[in-house]
Amino acid sequence: MRRGMTKAQEIAYDLREQISSGALAGGAALPSESKMMSEYGYSRETIRAGVRLLIDEGLVVAGQGQGKYVREDYPPVVWNWSTLESRSRHANAVEGQTAGDQWASAVTEEGKTPRQEITVSIVEPPAHVRECLGLSPAGLAVARKRVRYVDNRPYALADSYFPQELVTGTPLMEPRDVSAPGGVLASVGLVQAKYRDEISVRMPTRQEAETLALPAATPVAEHTRTGYDATGRPLRCMVTILPGDRHKILYEVTTD
Repeated sequence: MRRGMTKAQEIAYDLREQISSGALAGGAALPSESKMMSEYGYSRETIRAGVRLLIDEGLVVAGQGQGKYVREDYPPVVWNWSTLESRSRHANAVEGQTAGDQWASAVTEEGKTPRQEITVSIVEPPAHVRECLGLSPAGLAVARKRVRYVDNRPYALADSYFPQELVTGTPLMEPRDVSAPGGVLASVGLVQAKYRDEISVRMPTRQEAETLALPAATPVAEHTRTGYDATGRPLRCMVTILPGDRHKILYEVTTD
C-alpha cells in the first residue's frame, strides 16, 4: 500500500495513472473486479470503493450491467461568441458554409455534423428570463427549446424565449429549423442591435444531466444572451447549457 493512502485510494490512484498515460483509453473497459481482486489482494467491496472514487471524479462511467468504462473524450466545439449571430456574418452567408442556422453552420465549418431536436410552446418563462425580457407577471413567452447534437452526440441545450406578442404568426412558431437572410427576427422587422451576455458555471440539474448524457462530476456553463433593438427593447433571451467537457468559448475584445 502506498504511504498515506487507503486501499481504495490506492486502487483509484493506479487506475487514474493508467488513464492519464493512455494505457486505459477512453471507452476502454476497466479490468474486471475478479482480476483486480487477484492483482491487489483486496476484497470486492474495497475494489468497488476504489472504482467509485473515479466515478465520482467523472473519469469512469458505469455501462450496462456491471461494466465500468473509461470516460470518452468529446472533441471540443469552439464558439467565437464575438462573431456568432453577428449581422455581418448573416449578410455574408454563403450557401453550404455560413447560411441558415448559425450554430449548425459553425459546427459544419469544423467538419462535424449538426442536428437539432426542436419543440415550440407558449410558456410562463423562468423568473430570470422574465426579468431579461421585461415581461409583466402575467406575460407569456414563446419558447423554442433545442437539444443540439454533434455527430449524433448530445452537446448542448439552447432555449430561446420571445415575448409572445412579438413573434405570434412568424416562422419562429414553427417546430423546425428556420432561417432567413439577416436572421429570422430581422426578417419580420425585429432587428437586434446589441446583446447582453451573462455566463455562470454550475453543476447540472438531473434533467440536464440525463438529456445530455453527462457523466458524474461534469459542470456546465449557463450562457444567457439577451438581444435588444435600437431603442433598448428586449426581443429575445436565449439560455444555452454547455457541458464543460465538450466546449471551448472564445471572445475577441478590443482595448478601446
